Amino acid sequence: MFKKYCAVLLITTVFGIAQVYADRTRAAIASAHPLATAAGFEVLDKGGNVFDAAVAVSATLAVVEPSGSGLGGGGYWLLHREQDGFETMIDGREKAPLAAHQTMFLDKAGKVIPGLSLDGALAAAIPGLPAALVHLSEKYGRLPLAESLQPAIRAAQSGFAIGERHRKLLKFRAELIKKHPQTARIFLTDGNIPEAYSILRQKDLAHTLRQLADSGRDGFYRGEVADKLVAGVNKAGGIWTKQDLASYQIVEREPVTGNYLGIKITSAAPSSSGGIVLIEALNILSGYDLTQADEPTRKHLIVEAMRRAYHDRTLYLGDSDFIDMPVKRLLNEDYAAGLRSSLRLDKALPSGMLSGEIQPQPEGVNTSHFSIIDEQGNRVAATLSINFPFGAGLVAPGTGVLLNDHMDDFASLPGAMNGYGLVGGIANAIAPGKRMLSSMTPTFLDDGHHVAVLGTPGGSRIISMVLLAALDFAKGHEPDSWVQVPRFHHQFMPDVIEYEQGALTADEQTRLAAMGHQLKVARYHYGNMQAVQWNKTTGQLTAASDRRGEGRAVVGR
Repeated sequence: MFKKYCAVLLITTVFGIAQVYADRTRAAIASAHPLATAAGFEVLDKGGNVFDAAVAVSATLAVVEPSGSGLGGGGYWLLHREQDGFETMIDGREKAPLAAHQTMFLDKAGKVIPGLSLDGALAAAIPGLPAALVHLSEKYGRLPLAESLQPAIRAAQSGFAIGERHRKLLKFRAELIKKHPQTARIFLTDGNIPEAYSILRQKDLAHTLRQLADSGRDGFYRGEVADKLVAGVNKAGGIWTKQDLASYQIVEREPVTGNYLGIKITSAAPSSSGGIVLIEALNILSGYDLTQADEPTRKHLIVEAMRRAYHDRTLYLGDSDFIDMPVKRLLNEDYAAGLRSSLRLDKALPSGMLSGEIQPQPEGVNTSHFSIIDEQGNRVAATLSINFPFGAGLVAPGTGVLLNDHMDDFASLPGAMNGYGLVGGIANAIAPGKRMLSSMTPTFLDDGHHVAVLGTPGGSRIISMVLLAALDFAKGHEPDSWVQVPRFHHQFMPDVIEYEQGALTADEQTRLAAMGHQLKVARYHYGNMQAVQWNKTTGQLTAASDRRGEGRAVVGR
């Protein structure tokens, strides 16, 4: 199929994943699944623009990667229109139901009830992805929404072959899925994990997508589908109402911007913390010549910048529709210089010595990302999520919609630590109709000669992965390098450097430990970065898909 779109095409296979590059072509797309990438090109071939392609990729990922995103979830779409330089961010983050309240996940003694904010109907926030697709299509696309949704409808109706990543994540949530017969009937085979390359068909989901295609947002947020969603959620113990769905609205927000060594950074604004934390960390690092530092010192400096930026995330960030945040201060280079003044080249600063009352906040890791750019420079970076793998584990009967468990992303109680250990403040407390804080970090980088479009799933580690990729871009490296950079991470609390196997040499581990850092090797390689690049001078497009995943990067005509 891809040869139809490519003028010059070179395919290499590494670890079974195709990496595709071409020269002087129409567009580059990198996504977490080959069928989603193909859907984007199918819509471009019909005369659509990159924004139509983004609708097609988003909707198809909702079908073929149900562990990471879906109509029952939300996300952020960062847009750039090259003709007039217009940029915006579509905030399609989920919202708390109107009946939600601060103590909804606590018992009578005021303690967190384990699993209640992660599993089942009460964990589900009001989805934003369908509304975002309609808005993106109607305001920025060329084609009718129904045209852009056709690849997703076809994939849901006819089915697709599941891969090993799907099966692995299904195993992780199998016990939860078995508790919900409607979900088990769709994703399991007689209660068991299906064989590799089994065909997954989702006919109810195809019907819901057709309703969306035919009626726009009313096809999801009102009428038949809305009735089934509310009935299914409430029967399972949830608190949704028809008003929750009918009143949901996306918000367009001005992206946050910064500058690192002449590179313009454009990234996600609150309700995501991603852009602010990324730019704050880069501002701190701008005071050092990282090219002259040895590797242990360089990594120490990066970790210390992460520590301080994530600390501010904890204290200040939440839904900007509900709280005031010191955004200008956090992005100010002089403020970063003040933070830098507490940083020593030879010693780590224990996180406990940083000031401020903290409150733990969990965040899931199974999200999705795609990047698109065309030869004019129009571009989309989008990060989508239903939170933990397969979300809340609940499909509302008759809809095929797998619900998110993003209520878990709120901070519920001081002192309650989750498995990921990410901490959050009162700014991110539960409130009716509020968006929960996110770490999703869809990002553009522009050094005047090259434009990068990138992002990744990974929960609290998203920001640090994008930070490392941005530093690699600053070195002049290409997309395939950014997505493969060995990863290490620090998020203020817990006070530990987590790193992928092989990301730190034995000498680096010894040196960092001597500086006072605690080290922990990750149990698995993490993240699934998708990146594309446009060379403004030559017009060349390049793309790469993280080998840790099963995605595909294509440059095609």
